[in-house]
Amino acid sequence: MASIKNIFSSRTDKDGEFFNSLKKILGFKPKDLSIYETAFTHRSTNEKNDNGQPQNYERLEFMGDAMLGAVIAAHLFKKVPDGNEGYLTKMRSKVVSREHLNELGRDLQLVKFLKTTIPKQQFSGNIYGNVFEALVGAIYLDRGFKYCEKFIQKRVIKPYVDIKKLEGKVISYKSLFIEWCQKHKKQFNFEIYEDTGKDQLKHFAVRLKLNDEVVAKARATSKKKAEERAAKRAFYKLKIKVDTEHH
Repeated sequence: MASIKNIFSSRTDKDGEFFNSLKKILGFKPKDLSIYETAFTHRSTNEKNDNGQPQNYERLEFMGDAMLGAVIAAHLFKKVPDGNEGYLTKMRSKVVSREHLNELGRDLQLVKFLKTTIPKQQFSGNIYGNVFEALVGAIYLDRGFKYCEKFIQKRVIKPYVDIKKLEGKVISYKSLFIEWCQKHKKQFNFEIYEDTGKDQLKHFAVRLKLNDEVVAKARATSKKKAEERAAKRAFYKLKIKVDTEHH
């Protein structure tokens, strides 16, 4: 009898350890541990439930992906009232990018709970993000949307979603200028004109007109660069604030 008792108690110890680690990561008590066990089971284990359905994290990953997308969308929608659909989509994809999710999963050291028959060092970096998404899916199934949202707020939005940083350096002044013009019902056009510069390399010159008045000029080796430069100059000249346009 003793041996059976030992097996049983070692199993509950292990469960206790898993429960406590999970509680730390989640910030609340998990109810149904088996859901989380599935979230940490890799398909290589070939585990199946009583109905012969595969028990691994892939379906939960699908759920978690949708939950993350929804919660991040709602956050951005609230925080950036004048961000248009394209802007919101771009910002959301920065938050839920593969590399970002991998970083989140790595920070929480989720892989140490992973049940797999493949040596962990053979996995690509994506395993971290996949398990992170599966964990979000598990929270939704175990505790519902409110808890799921709470977890994403705590683990993703608070530490990582800095809207200014996300907008980052990739801002195109031309697209911001066009947005600004549309918002304020102003007519604009970028006019390419003959540049008689003596440069070896062909240059393009651009006049940026606002309501038929030239507000900025620029030259560069490509039309695109010249337009971007002219838009940037117009920004400074007209003292348009990048941030006020987005917040």
